[in-house]
Amino acid sequence: MDPAGAEVSPEDLIIAVEEMVRHVRRGATAGGLSTAASSALARLGREGPHRLTELARAEAVSQPNMTQLVTRLERAGLVRRAADHRDGRGVLVEATDAGLEVFRRRRAERAEALRQLVDALDESEQRAVRTALPALARAIRDRQDITRTVDVTGEKAT
Repeated sequence: MDPAGAEVSPEDLIIAVEEMVRHVRRGATAGGLSTAASSALARLGREGPHRLTELARAEAVSQPNMTQLVTRLERAGLVRRAADHRDGRGVLVEATDAGLEVFRRRRAERAEALRQLVDALDESEQRAVRTALPALARAIRDRQDITRTVDVTGEKAT
């Protein structure tokens, strides 16, 4: 419910989320990266090295598109390809120190943009946001955990 007591529809919520995400993304300018490049670099910064195919799958893009993106990031000095020590034939993509610095700066910029939005709210709205956002993040992680436990037959693993 909104403060006036009226129901907020799921459509209204998604519009609010989309506006918030756009605002926060616009606040991140370090490195001059595209949304796709920023997302891939952020994943490497959070999760560590990935095989190119894993990174493409995680970012929901084709392998050729991810190859082009990684090549651009590599030329900019933000990522490098390294041998996969678990499989000598494989190649991992990892963030460089410069890439990790850009990732940290962009995260700080996004955090500041969100802080400014939250600071503009009254105290009860701030509490609601500080409760709701972590709860939504937890729900997302829980869904991802469930997806990971599904075996190849499509049934949940026990």
